[in-house]
Amino acid sequence: MNASPLAQRPSSTRPLVPLWSQSDAQRPDAPPALPCPRGSEALKSAAPLVLLVEDNLINQVVAQEFLSLMGLQCHLAGNGLEALTLCQQTAPDLVLMDIQMPGMDGLECARRIRALQRAGDLADFPILALTAHALDSDVRASLDAGMDEHLTKPLDFMALRLRLGRWLRLPELPAQP
Repeated sequence: MNASPLAQRPSSTRPLVPLWSQSDAQRPDAPPALPCPRGSEALKSAAPLVLLVEDNLINQVVAQEFLSLMGLQCHLAGNGLEALTLCQQTAPDLVLMDIQMPGMDGLECARRIRALQRAGDLADFPILALTAHALDSDVRASLDAGMDEHLTKPLDFMALRLRLGRWLRLPELPAQP
């Protein structure tokens, strides 16, 4: 009997949301949050595109839901090589990059993206590490690889929104009834 890949993963009794928490590591030149102009139809029709680079299915689902709730478009890559290909096809407005993935990891992918950008072959965009690796050496490795911030899982919705708001013009959240 073959078990599905999901059945082979260890289960957890922790709730999925919040699945991630935040680290304050960022480049000193990180921009302040950008306000989203009220009533901007052009902005609503052109929601920022975030490339999520994540190999874990549960993290993919939760992150995609968070990004969707924020009104953002999302493309998904399961590893660094897929991310490079997608970036070259359509440059995103921002990349959320896991570090530890099969094939090309997030650090190498970030280095290659930055090399393409320096060569003028790819538009500039921020790369934010999104990882369970939280040691000072992990943060330094992310920043040294060219990432702009280092966010650690588990990160909750509002913390992620705050971080993305530093780099993107986010649509306003609907008012709660």
